[in-house]
Amino acid sequence: MHVPVAIIGCGPSGLLLSHLLHVQGIDSVILERKDRAYVEGRIRAGVLEMGTVGLMERVGVDARMKREGIIHGGIYISVNGKRQHVNIEELTGGATVMIYGQTEVTKDLIQARLDHGGEIVFEAEDVSLHDIETAKPRVRYVKDGNPVELTCDYIAACDGFHGVGRQTMPSSKLKTYEKVYPFGWLGVLAKAKPVADELIYASHDRGFALCSMRSESVVRHYVQVPSSEKIEDWSDDRFWNELRLRLGEADAELVNEGEVFEKSIAPLRSFVAEPLSHGRLFLAGDAGHIVPPTGAKGLNLAASDVHYLSEALIGKFKQNRDDLLETYSDTALARVWKAERFSWWMTSMLHTFDDHHDFDGRIRKAELEYILSSKAGLTTLAENYVGLPY
Repeated sequence: MHVPVAIIGCGPSGLLLSHLLHVQGIDSVILERKDRAYVEGRIRAGVLEMGTVGLMERVGVDARMKREGIIHGGIYISVNGKRQHVNIEELTGGATVMIYGQTEVTKDLIQARLDHGGEIVFEAEDVSLHDIETAKPRVRYVKDGNPVELTCDYIAACDGFHGVGRQTMPSSKLKTYEKVYPFGWLGVLAKAKPVADELIYASHDRGFALCSMRSESVVRHYVQVPSSEKIEDWSDDRFWNELRLRLGEADAELVNEGEVFEKSIAPLRSFVAEPLSHGRLFLAGDAGHIVPPTGAKGLNLAASDVHYLSEALIGKFKQNRDDLLETYSDTALARVWKAERFSWWMTSMLHTFDDHHDFDGRIRKAELEYILSSKAGLTTLAENYVGLPY
């Protein structure tokens, strides 16, 4: 069996790429290691840049998002209990973000892909990539115990940090950059009313906290914890109490407790692999880079990769252009590194490190104080938060 584009991974980036190609009449097959229920149940990000919203609109999968998504024109930043509003919409001349869970994005894209006759192979086991330096790369996998082989023109690895895509890149051609932070985010999903009308990013001597939401009745809250922390040591009561302490006395009263139906600890890291392509293999999203969630860039950065990659593939299949494929990695990485910088910056300013009372800690405190007191500083924050243009 031959297909123009084989896509590894059924997350938002793989699905969005498949849709963007479909709109242009280019066929693809998506291979996914897990089953559909697992993929649709993965809890991930919930803040969409307008660029990501625009891509959903372009493929016509935006109806539910527009009905249920919540437009935010700003954020709050709280420093040891004192909260300040950052009017992002005003600072950027009208740009906003949308609150809509990645889980919902995935559900919408899967349903639309299937409704349009797209092929998604769930529970594709033992996926391996071959001949990526030739004109006819191959993808092998096992489905229901039977070996299957695809030939294709190009392979898009949208299969996450641990996927086979990056592992297939020759180690001699790949350089990686990584920063591991000494803490993680303990997060809960709960059935409760949001603390405020927009997200609250809280910097506190006890550690960072974030009050987010998925809807008007479901909240997503986080507190910074050491990397060594165990989830079983955090009862629901302990979490709510800690969240209140980090918000400060006034905002603590606004916290609405509710049934916690998901609790997890996510480590924080920054990671970039270069290049994002080799031969006929192209990496997109977490396969090529990871950002700490502080800047809400993970899903959005994957979407921008897919924008560049889809344009390159469309250019090749429709106009026989090679230039966009040849420059895909450099083009995508230019935006990746800017998002990495912003995510590192936000993480550094808002979190508590062991050197909190030393020189570096005082510098971070001064940086945050400056940003919150300067229109230029706030504009820099706002422009990056809503997403740099493609």
